[in-house]
Amino acid sequence: MLLKQFGGKITKKILEEYKNSPNWQNGSFQNLVKTTMDFKLKRLPRFIYRQIFDGKIRQPAESLPIIPFDKKAFLDDSVNPGKAKFIWYGHSALLFRIHQKTILLDPMLGSDCSPIAPFTTGRFSENTLDFIDDFPEIDLMLITHDHYDHLDYASIQKLKAKTKKYFVGLGVKRHLVAWGVEPNLVTEFDWWNQQTFNQIDITYTPTRHFSGRGLLDRDRSLWGGWSICTSTEKIWFSGDGGYGDHFKMVGEKLGPFDFGFMECGQYNENWPMTHLFPEESVQAALDAGVQKVMPVHWAGFALALHSWREPVERFSGKAEEVGLEVMLPRLGRILDVQSKGDGRWFEDIR
Repeated sequence: MLLKQFGGKITKKILEEYKNSPNWQNGSFQNLVKTTMDFKLKRLPRFIYRQIFDGKIRQPAESLPIIPFDKKAFLDDSVNPGKAKFIWYGHSALLFRIHQKTILLDPMLGSDCSPIAPFTTGRFSENTLDFIDDFPEIDLMLITHDHYDHLDYASIQKLKAKTKKYFVGLGVKRHLVAWGVEPNLVTEFDWWNQQTFNQIDITYTPTRHFSGRGLLDRDRSLWGGWSICTSTEKIWFSGDGGYGDHFKMVGEKLGPFDFGFMECGQYNENWPMTHLFPEESVQAALDAGVQKVMPVHWAGFALALHSWREPVERFSGKAEEVGLEVMLPRLGRILDVQSKGDGRWFEDIR
């Protein structure tokens, strides 16, 4: 099981295919601007101490509840026909219903996003893998990148029997194939690649991040976000990554967007180039021309040193300051772009 977690091996044939990408240079995929993961060694002891002993502020004292899945309501396409509906399951896991099709994005529904580490990083909610049993057939799965908190072996094992097609970042296919997914079901995307799926234009957008599941595959697959556009709505999932000019590029090429799922959480002063601070996340939404936003990449796992509620509190505060409309839904709620959400529901959680 442990070896399976690392995913697929990189072969010479795969490396030759990567060389066709304009984003592949010097043996790895590159960000659009210089990006480093420098971590000062003198900060390491304090970081490890807080990582282990600050659990009371970094995660809720009680399990975050998830509204049970209502399959009938989710599949009812007679309500607001032509409009997208979606459910958020914490962190970056989202289930969509668009044009009579079910789309699942970054379905990390497992209980631990550090399966190869000496200690676990447990989920804030319980028994989330069980939701997969009730999900309908998945017409399309979208994967942003191969990090453990976005691509989960246990989740894929439960989902592959009911998933018909996969759109993934370049290099992610090898993991799925290693886990038993039929190769012909998986389409890999480079940045700006677009395909139309059931009258839905889906584009892989650049981010400023990194990838890898082990010591030897750092940046050997691509990272990104997803633009999901129909004739009536434009929706964008920002993906993981630090701030940069690419947000304006996304807005200029594909926006403006009616709705945006913005990465907001798991930031730290030690990795400022590869994750957005909440205020940067709001600015990124403005740069891309997003009209209404929802912070994601929080309420799932404690992967940084901030408290579990800090990302959404800072994000919503900055959004209010600049006049950007925010949706803050409970986990498991069926929503659409026009939904009001549930307000500051997280304040009721200990």
